[in-house]
Amino acid sequence: MNKIILLAAIASLGACAKQPDQIAAVDIGSNEYRGYSCKQLLETEVKYTQALTNLSAQQKSAANGDAWGVFLLGLPLSSMGGNDKETMIAVTKGHLQSIDREQARKNCS
Repeated sequence: MNKIILLAAIASLGACAKQPDQIAAVDIGSNEYRGYSCKQLLETEVKYTQALTNLSAQQKSAANGDAWGVFLLGLPLSSMGGNDKETMIAVTKGHLQSIDREQARKNCS
């Protein structure tokens, strides 16, 4: 019985929510922000930075919840409950990278 619980816990570790800093950005592409002015790029960057801050806080909570769930029950409860924000964080990071590239291309200060 203990071996089954241990195997379930090990298997469920792969389903645990990652910490936000462990999530890689998704490539948004280079044309998403081509028509934006420097001012628009800055405004959009602020919006995505705020979103990333909020999503990261939620993701940290989910990762911690999963760690406790796996430790206590052998199940990543936060991820199972839909609290994992990994995809949204990856996309948001991708937008920020794309904005940074466009700001550099346009020599925005």
